[in-house]
Amino acid sequence: MKMYIRKTFVILITILTLGMYVPPPILNTDAAEVDSSKEKVNDDTFKRHEMEWSFEAVHSSTYKDRFWSLHDITNLAKMQTITKLGPKIIDSVDETSLDTIMWNIEEVITSLLQDKEDAIYYYGISEELAPGYGEKIFNIYDIRTNEDIARFHVSRINKPMEGYYFNFHYHLSQDNFEEHYPIGEIYYHKNTPPKWMAH
Repeated sequence: MKMYIRKTFVILITILTLGMYVPPPILNTDAAEVDSSKEKVNDDTFKRHEMEWSFEAVHSSTYKDRFWSLHDITNLAKMQTITKLGPKIIDSVDETSLDTIMWNIEEVITSLLQDKEDAIYYYGISEELAPGYGEKIFNIYDIRTNEDIARFHVSRINKPMEGYYFNFHYHLSQDNFEEHYPIGEIYYHKNTPPKWMAH
């Protein structure tokens, strides 16, 4: 169907239904035509599936039969963070800010474990998330002793006249997990954010 006929048809239906129904802009898909926005969605979907595959690959192995690399641990940490935030929050925050937080988390984990390269397979990430309003994202722990090395958290901060922010930080075992070491903040909205892991 010609583009101008398609646009006219969409406008007529919208006017006739008083805007209650707006037909999709593509009424007839031709094999030769490619919609660039659809390509972008497909790329995003592919990346999302690729991350899910990576997440499943890490989860499918047990600690005993797998050599954990720093890359595995950082990927699992990123996936735990995404899971913690949940789709409602992920769709509402700035993607660039979220990417910066993910990069900062990777840098922190790398700096914590870089001197332990020989024993990296003895370190793991806890899989229990704190639902509702709990701060815990994940803990990095020594599998041999079952002791936490670092705890990664996210808290909600309501700044008056600005709105809600998510504050990402971590705690270390060296100071009995008392000090907050900042990772970064992401602005949410002036509205109250939903519970963690909300769909």
